[in-house]
Amino acid sequence: MAMVSAELSASEEEEMRVSMVRSYGNSARAVERRYGLFMHIAVLMFALMTVANPAWAEAAKPIKLVVLGDSLSAGLGLPAQEAFPTKLQKALQDKGIEVGMTNAGVSGDTSSGGRDRLDWSVPDGTDGVIIELGANDALRGIDPDLTRTALTEIVQRLKARKIAVMLCGMLAPPNYGADYAARFNSIYPDLAKKFGVPLYPFFLDGVAADAKLNQADGIHPTAAGVDIIVKNILPTVEAFLGTIAEQRR
Repeated sequence: MAMVSAELSASEEEEMRVSMVRSYGNSARAVERRYGLFMHIAVLMFALMTVANPAWAEAAKPIKLVVLGDSLSAGLGLPAQEAFPTKLQKALQDKGIEVGMTNAGVSGDTSSGGRDRLDWSVPDGTDGVIIELGANDALRGIDPDLTRTALTEIVQRLKARKIAVMLCGMLAPPNYGADYAARFNSIYPDLAKKFGVPLYPFFLDGVAADAKLNQADGIHPTAAGVDIIVKNILPTVEAFLGTIAEQRR
């Protein structure tokens, strides 16, 4: 639908006044009343056209995000308001970016577990999914080929539903050896390249192995650790949301 400007130049307004004088006679009061009524109706029509325009209405809707993850995003050991998805949403709001955020983190979940619950964890109407899975796969020494297969299926199924995807990478602990680490660590960049999706290389960057930023188990971040994760990942998430917003237009 073509848009109509709500503003008239001074010369256009004067031409309209002259035209209305010719139409309604020389009574200044009558002309002014009719002119004022005309302008009121014109502005009202423009406002109605703006509200009815689906592109504008769509742009005003908050982007709906789901964080599909394990205990690192579920917020194990933390109050709900300190969990990663909640703090990420707050950080985005502080920058004027409104999103609807769903925490679909399940403590103890593996990539295969995330795949198996994908349909009910990611409801229809979701615009984007941040995938944070794989830490438990690595901790348990699960065959990297199984992890790769599960994550591949998750990405494929989400893309088939026209849902944007962002991957959060994970690194294998060193105790499984260099071969295991090489096979596991390559999963995330490989999938990001294969499917053309954004990648945040290491979800725990700046937090892993820092006792001050982790709980007593040495694995799960404290509230301060979550703050650092959010700060570090925020630019990647902003770019991800920008891509989603652009695709809406």
